[in-house]
Amino acid sequence: MRERILHTTLLDRVFRVSLVMKGLDGVLELIGGILLLVVPPNQIGAITRLLTQHELSEDPGDFIANGLLQLTGDLSVSASLFGAAYLLLHGLVKIVLVWAVLRNHLWAYPWMIAFLLVFIGYQGYQMLLGPSWGLALLTTFDILIVYLTRREYGIHRREKES
Repeated sequence: MRERILHTTLLDRVFRVSLVMKGLDGVLELIGGILLLVVPPNQIGAITRLLTQHELSEDPGDFIANGLLQLTGDLSVSASLFGAAYLLLHGLVKIVLVWAVLRNHLWAYPWMIAFLLVFIGYQGYQMLLGPSWGLALLTTFDILIVYLTRREYGIHRREKES
């Protein structure tokens, strides 16, 4: 019995830490969305070139630096606006759901699960188009959070019914 309590406590902690990480990610998405609205696309490209210049002088084949340059090199106004809207909406929804789940609002658990499942599906589709370790890790993390959220939801529902 004691082993199960310790195991449950560990999973509870993992769940809370994972939620906080998701919430912080939501805050970063909001900041990114605001920056995309405020900073013109050509300046984003110039800033990226400036920030990657040193790394590329040492390693011209640097995967991350070249990827960032490719992403920002031909950024259009419409792509920038779409990115801003996506990041702002995604970040806001994530922050609200994480806050509500951390406050044990039962309505938020199914919404969190549904929200994550939609993005897991989208991320899976993106990986079919072009495999990415980063996306695979993010998807795995999201699957873990779905499992833990479902588990916590079941525990809270049983407690409420008792």
